[in-house]
Amino acid sequence: MEKRNPASFFNWVEAFQAGVESAGGKGWNLGRLQRYGFRVPGGGILAAEVYQLFMATNNLLEDTMYMARGINIDNIENRETEEKLNRIRKNIEAGQIPQHIEKELISKLTDMGLLEKPLAIRSSATAEDSNQASFAGIHESYLNVKGLDNILSSIKSCYASLWTPRAVAYRRKMNIKDDEVWQAVAVMEMVEAEAAGVGFTCDPRTGREDIVLISANFGLGESLVSGAVEPDEYCLDYWYDITEKRIGRKEGKTIARESGGTDFVRLPESAARQVLSDEQIRQLALIIKRVMDALGGGDQHQDIEWVFDGRDFILVQARPVTAMPRYTFAELKNQPDIWSNGNFKDAMPMVQSTLNWSLLLQTPRPGLELCGFKTLPGLQNIKRFGGRLYWNLALQQWIFFDALGLLPHQTNEALGGHQPEIKISENKPFHGIKGLKRIWRILQYIRLNNKISGNAQAQFNKVDIFTDTLINKSFADLSDADLINHVEAIQTMLYEFNPVFFACAMSANMNPLTKTLTKYFPVRAKVLTNALMTGRGNITSAEHGYRLVEMAEIARGDASARDYLGRRGFDPDVWEKELPDESPFKRLFRNFLAEYGHRGVYEMDIYNPRWREDPAYLLHVIKSTMETANTGELQERQKAKAQEVWREVEQGVPAFRRGRIKRQLEQAVKGMELREMAKSELVKIYGDMRIVALEIGHRLQERGILPDKADVFHCSWPELGSILKGDWNGRGLGVMVMERKQWRQKMEELSSPDFFIDDAPQYVEPVSQALSHALKGLGVSTGRASGPARLIYHPHQGEKLKDGDVLVAPTTDPGWTPLFLRASAIVVESGGAGSHGAIVAREYGIPAVLNIPGVMQLIQDDQNVVVDGDEGKVFLSDEQLPS
Repeated sequence: MEKRNPASFFNWVEAFQAGVESAGGKGWNLGRLQRYGFRVPGGGILAAEVYQLFMATNNLLEDTMYMARGINIDNIENRETEEKLNRIRKNIEAGQIPQHIEKELISKLTDMGLLEKPLAIRSSATAEDSNQASFAGIHESYLNVKGLDNILSSIKSCYASLWTPRAVAYRRKMNIKDDEVWQAVAVMEMVEAEAAGVGFTCDPRTGREDIVLISANFGLGESLVSGAVEPDEYCLDYWYDITEKRIGRKEGKTIARESGGTDFVRLPESAARQVLSDEQIRQLALIIKRVMDALGGGDQHQDIEWVFDGRDFILVQARPVTAMPRYTFAELKNQPDIWSNGNFKDAMPMVQSTLNWSLLLQTPRPGLELCGFKTLPGLQNIKRFGGRLYWNLALQQWIFFDALGLLPHQTNEALGGHQPEIKISENKPFHGIKGLKRIWRILQYIRLNNKISGNAQAQFNKVDIFTDTLINKSFADLSDADLINHVEAIQTMLYEFNPVFFACAMSANMNPLTKTLTKYFPVRAKVLTNALMTGRGNITSAEHGYRLVEMAEIARGDASARDYLGRRGFDPDVWEKELPDESPFKRLFRNFLAEYGHRGVYEMDIYNPRWREDPAYLLHVIKSTMETANTGELQERQKAKAQEVWREVEQGVPAFRRGRIKRQLEQAVKGMELREMAKSELVKIYGDMRIVALEIGHRLQERGILPDKADVFHCSWPELGSILKGDWNGRGLGVMVMERKQWRQKMEELSSPDFFIDDAPQYVEPVSQALSHALKGLGVSTGRASGPARLIYHPHQGEKLKDGDVLVAPTTDPGWTPLFLRASAIVVESGGAGSHGAIVAREYGIPAVLNIPGVMQLIQDDQNVVVDGDEGKVFLSDEQLPS
């Protein structure tokens, strides 16, 4: 029986399965594009192994490697080197492609209906178009190839192009060995091009990452990539608005010659015409962004080559952008980027969903422009590593210093510390002209912040009206275009509300109060500040806990609620059905969901359900506290603590100064209220986006595009927008969703570094026990308490927390609040004095110590600990508590 040779020519499906080792970089990416629903020309890939077979059967391998051995970057331009490489290329072009390969090629191309059609023959080296090396323009491609002999000749010319001086020089420069690069060859149908060009998801010339850049010319793309013409250039922002158009001279275009090959023809009358219409530009930009989401995971910028046939855009190449200048302030050019998970670790520690990330990129973040500071447009403030969010801390440190004179360590303190600092050459930020400008900006900043936060309630009301309208809307009669309009309206609301949120967040400031108290209590000023905040505010995120304790008390005395919650097989999904309408608990719970149902656990990612959708977590909290809930005891404890600290203030502060302290206390409390309410309103807007997203998911499920409506959160907005606009039928989206879900699960299992220096992961060293055997952190809520430590990694593990336990957590956001009142004290790995955990712990009067790196590893579950919120220390046994 005759032994069959393995396949040597792959269609696009097989090219994807074969991988880059066989299909080469270009071929594998074309296979991926086809897999994910992009239009690519018909054709396939002649495997890289065929190159090795060709070299071996023509006895070229040993001689070629011998001649290339002595070539290096220093002698690449020598005449002797050029002669060696010329001889290698001639030997390859004179070789014979093995007969069985030729037969397979004829058979496959015939089956595809391509053998007699004009073809494009393109190099696809195994190291090409990768994250490390692009090989852009290094290897040869041939257009409008007709007939078998010309096809075979072009394939050999692609092989030979591995050995041009520029190809060898590139490998030497990139430190890639000759035997690590094999040449696969793409054999594709020629597209009848009305126009062609390239596109980038960034500006590779400046390094800006917030734009899409498109170059276009009439005819085939050869005239553009070869530099023969000045093409049109279109620039779009992340909202796909065209921000700039430059109509090139377009001295001519490349067309297919009847006999094969191409000609460049001059068409001076086309110079003034725009190659693509504005609508076509936006459509192409959306495709380009989809390529970044599909091939680059939404993070790696892409460089594509496209062709327009008069009806559709066809992609003929896609590769990662591997070289780009660093876009930042001149003062940071010689310093590394510092990427910190800072506040993100509290509010958004999880791997970001695809949809949330793509929408986040389209949401501008407020800066200091309102106070007269000129920044660079399009700076990259956030980035994902392993799917998790990180701030550009170096950028933030410089902006706050240059604008307001804040030193890097002061910016770090606001984020909780434990971060590297940039180097600042100025040691007197408020001296000279620069200093005066900074003082003026500070005054402007305070004035504008006060103005915005003073008008915050009106903005909150505006958000309430906007979100309530959408919650009560029926989607049945809305078109797909209406849904796009809703998403754009929500993005506009986010854009308008962001400055309000930023101003309210900045108003949460206890420093003036602490500064005044320091005059009278040099050692205990911060402790007293924290203690004075207990039980004084209307903190919306603290209200969650108060109301849940109240409902637990009501449930204890409500026979139907007590019976329902006390069942061994308690099912939280049937509370509406199981509880009678006259149940006091049911009425209270309905009211709670009406007021706070927009909140949720890790609510800043729209992937996560809101309490109104899934109240199971809340019902479990109520069930677990039903027997011990006591609002009266909580209020008495808060009252006693407030009276005790105020007596201490009265003893140390003259009577005529106490009025100032009261005013500063009121301002600090008001600031905390605004901060938490602004976060609540922001989450309402995000909740609206989730509502619309689920409606889109429902429609795509009905159309058979997605298996489940919740899969919409694993889609990017460019992908969803393309389907809703009718530009794409959604083919391949289900495959991407499956792969993204697998990737997300894999990333969630990995620990996240605390920060990155450029792209190198760094971890903050866990704190060590001092001589007093204490772990030192940041005391944010006063008092001392002891109890068994309960390590809770996620709020849904909250049932493990018993009354009197010390809650030890990696992070906290408002979704953790229901657990706080069951804890005797709180210890958190991250967070600062203005973080959610700190604000709520102070309001409740629960001792809390935050920002102890590695505490989840340093404390064992059920280990007895003592938390000293005054000193910011955690002791690992009762005996170690200082007297």
